Amino acid sequence: MMNRMKEKRTQEPSADQKVEALIELIKAKAQNLFVTRQFQCAQAVLCSLNEGLRGRLRRDAAARLASGLAEGLGGSGCLCGALSGGVLALGLFMGKDGRNLFNASGSSFSTALLHREFTERFGSACCKALSKTVKHDRKAHFEQCAELTGAAAEIATRIILESRPNLAKTADLDYLTTKDSIITGVLNRILPGIAGHCPV
Repeated sequence: MMNRMKEKRTQEPSADQKVEALIELIKAKAQNLFVTRQFQCAQAVLCSLNEGLRGRLRRDAAARLASGLAEGLGGSGCLCGALSGGVLALGLFMGKDGRNLFNASGSSFSTALLHREFTERFGSACCKALSKTVKHDRKAHFEQCAELTGAAAEIATRIILESRPNLAKTADLDYLTTKDSIITGVLNRILPGIAGHCPV
């Protein structure tokens, strides 16, 4: 009887628990990249998913792809930048490659699902609407954007892993569990590669 109780306590987490833990790691990594000011919202979402799930984009290429999407598409206040970064990640992992005319794209359906989930959770996908109540409070606005960044990464990761569960087995846990301080984040921007995991 005691042996069975010990076995239960030391059992390996289930596959679902491992996936949920991975989703939380990617969410936390996206928020960390944003909060330490290494990346803007869209970049943080795309880069955390790209590197965390081994998307094969170079870090600098992923950062450049998402660089104009912050603050609602380049400051215009339209589509939330974090949500835009999630769309890019869906395309990276689920989009058609263009080599086959009949290659169906899972990214269109997944993009609609991401948009719906995000909008249901936050009431809008529009940067202006999302930031309306916090736009005059820089700290509250920054904290809200950090939350939105994490949420977009979380929802996009969940969608990707539901369609491609094999990616969970090859995730880069070393990258995902590395949490940078604000000082390390600044050093990573100034001296890429010197302070450890760097964004470019």
